Amino acid sequence: MSSTLQNPSRTAIGIDVGTSAVKVIAVAEDGEVLERREVSYPLSTPKPGWSEQNPDDWWAATEQALDGLTEGVAGIGLSGQMHGLVTLDASDRPIRPAILWNDQRTGAECAEIEQRVGFDRLVELTGNRALTGFTAPKLLWLRKHEPDAYARIAHIMLPKDYVRLKLTGERAIDVADASGTLLLDVAQRRWSDEVLQTLEIDPAWLPTVLESPEVSGRTAGGIAVAAGAGDQAAGGLGVGVDRPGPLSVAMGTSGVVFAALPEYRADAQARVHAFCHAVPGAWHQMGVMLSAAGSLAWLRGVVGGEFSQLTEEAAAWGPGADGLTFLPYLTGERTPHADPDARGAFTGLEIRHNRGALTRAVLEGVACGLRDSFDLVGGGERGRVSGGGARSELWLQIVASVLEIPLERLAVEEGAAYGAALLGGVAGGLWGDVHEAVAACVHTHSEVEPVAEWIEPYRELKARYTALYPALTRANAA
Repeated sequence: MSSTLQNPSRTAIGIDVGTSAVKVIAVAEDGEVLERREVSYPLSTPKPGWSEQNPDDWWAATEQALDGLTEGVAGIGLSGQMHGLVTLDASDRPIRPAILWNDQRTGAECAEIEQRVGFDRLVELTGNRALTGFTAPKLLWLRKHEPDAYARIAHIMLPKDYVRLKLTGERAIDVADASGTLLLDVAQRRWSDEVLQTLEIDPAWLPTVLESPEVSGRTAGGIAVAAGAGDQAAGGLGVGVDRPGPLSVAMGTSGVVFAALPEYRADAQARVHAFCHAVPGAWHQMGVMLSAAGSLAWLRGVVGGEFSQLTEEAAAWGPGADGLTFLPYLTGERTPHADPDARGAFTGLEIRHNRGALTRAVLEGVACGLRDSFDLVGGGERGRVSGGGARSELWLQIVASVLEIPLERLAVEEGAAYGAALLGGVAGGLWGDVHEAVAACVHTHSEVEPVAEWIEPYRELKARYTALYPALTRANAA
């Protein structure tokens, strides 16, 4: 495959090692995306609640996607799915399939970590509570259930960092992705001796921690490879959230509200995540709801129709859908309720409610879930939207009205791969620093304002929405 790049020395490449595919983009100095490639790979679910992948599939897909694209490129940046546990032996070979971010087997280990470290101390150090998706609980599970594999560990890393190892021969990680391991002292931006000692994890297994735009190594052809960032921090950078100001509102399968912070700030109850940002010396907070656009996809699967039909029918209903309220907890929830057993619900159903009303309630329920995260990260004056849900004008009007802020659309929306490319360009000297890269490349093209007459009805809806979780939790427990 030959490259289509016109001036490769003035371009940067972003690699995003996703859950279903690797995505590679080439970005020009002005932010234009010159080329996109995507290569998929399989996901293994050997038992209920388990989710695994072969690390060598990531590398094979990356090699294929990069073929003919790298000659003379200034720099490469890496991003990818967070939290996944890659275990390597002394020869840097994978010991077993990687255990991914969406694997749910480690509930007992999460409880053990919070008991051993102490909940308050864990949140103080790592910015987070122990969740099944994080890396540290996976290590404890492996020690307990696969002791032979555990005994062979010489190195551990996250998914994108295995691709780095194959690309450069270096074992490294960035502070943003390392924040999701539950092993990093997030305030100090270094591995936590206290957590490692308490959990009896060998610090020699861990890769070198770098700031995201730092050069982590070079390819065989001499191209600088940035440390990169986990997909959320890279995605935040890719929509221009490089400093306090606009928030990122991502409306993908899950929903994320992401805010840059000038200093480390952990929520004492760990309702939102506090991580190092991909900007050196900065941090971010984010709230995560597990079923955002995924809720609409679920509804479509149940009631049929095209997405455009559903939203057209939803537009016939006013705000609040005449008392119909939807809780989007279809796969449990993370923010503000760290509850894998939370369940979704429709309440207030009447015989007159139709498919359009159900759709309107789903769109509004997701918007209320985003409002939970918005409030917990401290709010903001405007947001920048991305993800499949952001393609719906009606949904953006609803979300803008529930959040009570304007939402900006982006000229280029390529997710984490775009942020990774910006980091690669900084590492390769294409831009002087992350802020210069964002200023040169990230632009908005339009915005959606709140609908003034919807704001008060949505305040009333949000009050109903907030009251439903504790009431239904009590009812389900009875």
